[in-house]
Amino acid sequence: MASEHDEGRSGGVAAPQDGTAAEPQAPDPKTAAAITAAEAAGPQNGESVRVDSWIWAVRLIKTRSLGATACRGGHVRVNGERVKPAHSLRVGDEVRLRHEGRERVVVVKRLIRKRVGAPIAAQCYIDNSPPPPPREAVAPAGIRDRGAGRPTKRDRRELQRLRGLEGLSRSRKDAEMSPDSRP
Repeated sequence: MASEHDEGRSGGVAAPQDGTAAEPQAPDPKTAAAITAAEAAGPQNGESVRVDSWIWAVRLIKTRSLGATACRGGHVRVNGERVKPAHSLRVGDEVRLRHEGRERVVVVKRLIRKRVGAPIAAQCYIDNSPPPPPREAVAPAGIRDRGAGRPTKRDRRELQRLRGLEGLSRSRKDAEMSPDSRP
């Protein structure tokens, strides 16, 4: 049975003992003030925000110019369509962003124009992105231990095979040995 002291540490909202539903706790004053400031700086009802500005403001991309470049390169899609940097976003739009080898899928919950802190930015969208691959799966192939010395011919061929370069050396060898290549 939880005591009064444990209630504050649980992280969630404790249900009352009488069986009625608990009221959600209000966010801390700093977060509430930041949300209010972000909403005040955001667009008024019915207005929209540029897609490059929004993905920067909610911290999906580090700079706005990177956001514009991603839009121009076709890495940003809104509701399944490639968009230009000045495309207007509305609440409920699905934004797909390919960045740094990963695809992010988010649904717009709140429109903001100014960049905000990470906790507030996370409240502006619903993240439907697939989980990132495990670190073992993205480990680079063919990394040698430091101080292992120069690779032997056998080691080099194994590294080429792991990196997918084995076809290059074999095709060169085949071209040298084929009778058709002689003049």
